[in-house]
Amino acid sequence: MKYFGLDLGEKSLGVAISESGIIASNLTTIRFKSEDYEDAVEQLLKLLNQYKIDCVVLGLPKHMNNDIGLKGQMAIDFKTLLASKSNVQVILWDERLSTKTALRILSDSNKKYDKQRNLKDEVAAQVILQNYLNSRGNTL
Repeated sequence: MKYFGLDLGEKSLGVAISESGIIASNLTTIRFKSEDYEDAVEQLLKLLNQYKIDCVVLGLPKHMNNDIGLKGQMAIDFKTLLASKSNVQVILWDERLSTKTALRILSDSNKKYDKQRNLKDEVAAQVILQNYLNSRGNTL
């Protein structure tokens, strides 16, 4: 199976890929006007077809007490929108601390601040997808 990992924001969608089902790699960041999720889905559909993706793992932001707030509901609504336009399987995955982890990874890589900001969403998507793959016991 081929997977995409997604980190959804208000103006961007980080995308990671795993063609092996074992290792996730950052792929790209889709940019769109604030909260224009229709446009984000349209851009994503092109990538889903291009890479022949079977399954999407969408980060579900939760509060530390496990509650789902506005951003979590935004992810749930995005899943519904994507599912209405595609036959790809969409899995919601707890993404707590994924952006913080992504920023630490980028900081450790000695990339300049502007480069870190540009890569943050897709690296967060990579963290989300890798955590999902690891939970399934998929290892080298």
